[in-house]
Amino acid sequence: MRWVGRVTLGLGFVTAMGSAARAQTASVPVNAPGAPLSGAYVSLGGGVGLQQSTTLQAAPNLGVPGGKSVQYNVGAAAEVSFGWGFGNGLRLDLEVPYLTNQVSGVSGYGVPARGGGSEVKYGGMVNLMYDIGLGLPVTPYVGVGVGGVRVEHDGFNISPVGFAFPHAPGNETGGDFAYQGILGVSYPVSFLPGVALTAEYRFVGLLDGQPGFKTNVFDSAGDVVATGNLHYSGDFDHTIMLGLRYALWNPRAAVEPPASAPPSTEIPAPTAVRTYLVFFDWDRADLTARARQIVAQAATASTQVQTTRIEVNGYTDLSGSAEYNRRLSVRRAESVAAELIKDGVPDDEIELQGLGESNPLVPTAKGVREPQNRRVEIILQ
Repeated sequence: MRWVGRVTLGLGFVTAMGSAARAQTASVPVNAPGAPLSGAYVSLGGGVGLQQSTTLQAAPNLGVPGGKSVQYNVGAAAEVSFGWGFGNGLRLDLEVPYLTNQVSGVSGYGVPARGGGSEVKYGGMVNLMYDIGLGLPVTPYVGVGVGGVRVEHDGFNISPVGFAFPHAPGNETGGDFAYQGILGVSYPVSFLPGVALTAEYRFVGLLDGQPGFKTNVFDSAGDVVATGNLHYSGDFDHTIMLGLRYALWNPRAAVEPPASAPPSTEIPAPTAVRTYLVFFDWDRADLTARARQIVAQAATASTQVQTTRIEVNGYTDLSGSAEYNRRLSVRRAESVAAELIKDGVPDDEIELQGLGESNPLVPTAKGVREPQNRRVEIILQ
């Protein structure tokens, strides 16, 4: 087996390549399981959020002791994101979150007490995500995010029997820094190219607990006896959301020919050149059962016709870096060459080269995962 650093493509060979590509399509869809996102995408999700109990900080000027706790019902959670996948598992997205919870009660007063109102959080987050390719039907991912949120208390009140210090009527809002951790999993919808179902758990926290909220303290007659700011600490949310993600500008996947129409595996060129095409799954260099059949046919043909040279040229699509693709094309060519040798082709008759992204069968923009460009060409001359 000899390594060569040149490309020998004639008009007849180019014609053969095009015909073979139309006759043989053995590839996974562009949104196949385990394939990292490349390019722009949008996502949206919705579900439930559980807000942990918040602790009331002491406010001596209001006569309010600290250590009291506010509990919340399970509420709603939603998000919409716009992001970009870099093709290597990393993604960066801009998210608009929304969380809301109703107060369910208060504790720590030592006397009967009640609470009411709702808390709403919304804002903007920047998330760094990483898809973990494990070769499974689903793709796990993790992420971290930072940003800012607005915290809104609507009708927020705490009322021990005979005494109350609710917020002033209307909405009280304040801003705060937020951070989050994300665990998720995505599953591509095979009949909708570019679309994936997602399921996520998120932990969201505020950097400073909560901002101060204007509070009026009333006596039992309903008169205001003190006014000031009231703070709550330890604002943390746990959310579970289901969603949809759509990769924009996602090319259509190649369609496998019907089983009733046997594919042509041998394409004679106008000259004495014979070319066989072996296709690969995205980011893979191992041979499928169909690929081994094509290699076996090429090996048999090499003994039936006069052959002076057998070229094995590996190629990739235009997703990923050029250097990575060059190495991947070499691995693909080596897999085919090893199979030819296994099928009886002498090692010294094979010239092997990895040509990376060059000479795409289907011209595309950089970053596009075109199945017909992920190939090895076996050329009998």
